[in-house]
Amino acid sequence: MQLPADHRQFETKVTPDRRDPNQPADRALGRVVACSGARATIAGAASGPALGSHDGCAIGRLISISLGTSRIVGLVYEMRALQSVWDEAGSNAVAIEVELLGEVVDGENGAARFNSGIATYPPIGAPAHRIRSRDLALIHDLGERRGVSLGTLTQDARVSASVDIERLLSRHFAVLGTTGVGKSSAVALMLRKAVVAKPNLRVLILDPHNEHAHAFQDTSVRIDASTLDLPFWLFRFEEFADIIFRGRPPLEDEAEILREVIAVARSRYRVVSAHDMARDLGSSVLKRPLDPGARRADAGGAAELAAPYRITDLFTAIDELIGLHEVRYPRSTLRALRVRLETLYGDPRYGFLFAHANSMETIAPVVSQIFRVPHRGRPITVFQLAGLPSEVVNAVASSLARLAFDLAMASRGSYEILLLCEEAHRYVPQDQSLGFAPTRQAIARIAKEGRKYGAYLGIVTQRPGELDPTILSQCSTVFAMRLGNERDQQIIRAAIADASASTIAFLSSIGNREAIAFGEAVATTMRMRFSDMPPQELPAMERAQGPGDYQREPGLDELVSRMSRQG
Repeated sequence: MQLPADHRQFETKVTPDRRDPNQPADRALGRVVACSGARATIAGAASGPALGSHDGCAIGRLISISLGTSRIVGLVYEMRALQSVWDEAGSNAVAIEVELLGEVVDGENGAARFNSGIATYPPIGAPAHRIRSRDLALIHDLGERRGVSLGTLTQDARVSASVDIERLLSRHFAVLGTTGVGKSSAVALMLRKAVVAKPNLRVLILDPHNEHAHAFQDTSVRIDASTLDLPFWLFRFEEFADIIFRGRPPLEDEAEILREVIAVARSRYRVVSAHDMARDLGSSVLKRPLDPGARRADAGGAAELAAPYRITDLFTAIDELIGLHEVRYPRSTLRALRVRLETLYGDPRYGFLFAHANSMETIAPVVSQIFRVPHRGRPITVFQLAGLPSEVVNAVASSLARLAFDLAMASRGSYEILLLCEEAHRYVPQDQSLGFAPTRQAIARIAKEGRKYGAYLGIVTQRPGELDPTILSQCSTVFAMRLGNERDQQIIRAAIADASASTIAFLSSIGNREAIAFGEAVATTMRMRFSDMPPQELPAMERAQGPGDYQREPGLDELVSRMSRQG
C-alpha cells in the first residue's frame, strides 16, 4: 500500500526532510502525531485502490523518523484507516502504529552508527519515511564482529542477514517452528556455514527422522544401527538400567542387584586375585559366595566408570547370587533379571551393544567414530536414531551428550563440539516427570557449563511450549519461524527483548523459510529469509519430489525386515 503523506495538515515547523535528491517523492509516509516511551503514531494519507506491487508501508516493516542529524527507527505493528469508508477517488486519513527500536546517528565525518537505545524522542510533526537501504544495512551490521550471511532481510533482499557464527555456537542457539516451515533446511544451511567458518568444529546431530545425512553427503559420516558400536559397559548405571527395564524405573531389589553384579563383573575383568583363585577351588559355580568386600568398595564408584566388563561375568555373578545358601535377594527377582539380560543379549536389534563390546579395551574407538577424532575432512556425524529400538533412544542420547561434554572438557577447549538435538522436546520436556532424567541432566550440563570447555548446544523443535524453559533460556540466539500455537508464541514473547516485542505479533503468518532472529549472534532483532539451497544440500525429507523422482516400492519381505529392526 502506498501512503503519500498529506503534509498540509501539519503547521508545526520541524526539521526538514533529509531525503536524497534522487529518492522518489512517495518515500514520505506521514508525520508523528503521538509518541510514548516505546511507541509512536504516524498520521498520513492514502489514496487510490491500494493495489500494486510497491508497498510503501506494511506490517513488520521498518520505517524512519527524521530528526536532522539522527533518524529514529520504528517497526510497524498496526495500520488502520481513520474513516470507516474508503474513498477510491480522494484522500483517506490513516494511522500507522510503530514500536521504537533505536536510532541512526550521523557522525561528524559522515559515518553513521546505529544505537539500540533512543536519546532523543521525535517531536510532534516529525516526518516519517520508508527507511533507506543503507540505514537498513547499518541497523543489522555486526560491526567488527565476524559474520556469515544466512540469507536476506525480508524487507529488502539487497541487504544480507548476517549472524556472528562464534556467538551463535558458543552461546547456544535454538530453531523453533511448526512442521513444514523449513527448520531442517535452515539448520542444514547454518551447519554448512559453521563448519566452513570453524574448520576444527565437530558436529553431532541427533537425527530422529534419518533426514540429515542427505544434506551433508560430502562432509558427514552417517551412523545407524548397522554401523554403530556403542558397548554396553560404556553406559552409566541409570542408562544401562533404562535399557534393561525398557524405560520403567527398576525396583529397589532390581537396582541393588544390578549395581552389585556390575561392580563384581568390572572387578573380574582384568585381574583375578589370589584370594579369588583360592576361593574358586572346590567351589561350584552355583555355590561359591560373592566377596562382600568387593561390593562395598565398588558400589559407589566403579559401577559408574566407563571400564569394560564381560556380559558372561554378569551372568555368572547373578548365578552366584541365586546359588547362595543364605538368600540375600528373592530368587525370583534374580532369575527375572537374568532372563531380561539374556533376552537383550540375544536380540539382534541390540547387536550394537554386545557384538564388539569386548573387543574394545577403552572408549577410544567410540570417540573416534562418533566425534570424528580426527575428522579427516568429515566433521559432521549424523547419528540416525530412527533405526534403533525405541527403548534405547533415551539412554543413547544421554550417553552421547555426556561424552560430548567430557571430551570437550578433557581437551581443555581444543576440541569444539556442537550437539544438535532435533525434536529436542523429546529429551528435555517441560514436564519434569516425563523424559529420561540422565538425558535431561547431560543436555542441561552442556547448556549451563559447555561454553567454558567448547561444548555447544543447538535446539530444534516444533513444540517450544513443551520444551524445558531452563534449557531454552540458555540459548542466547533464537530463530523463530512460523508458530501458530498461542502457547508457543508466548514462549517467544517471554524470550524476546521488550523493545521489539511487537515483532512476534505476526509470527503466525510469516512465510516458509522466513524467521525472526534475535539474540546475541545478531546485531538487532531481524525478520529474515534463509537462502535457497540446491536440492543435494537439503535434508532428504524436504527434497522436492518431481515427476522423475520415482522411489522404488520395497517388497513385503523388506518391509517386514525393516519393521522388525525398528520394533
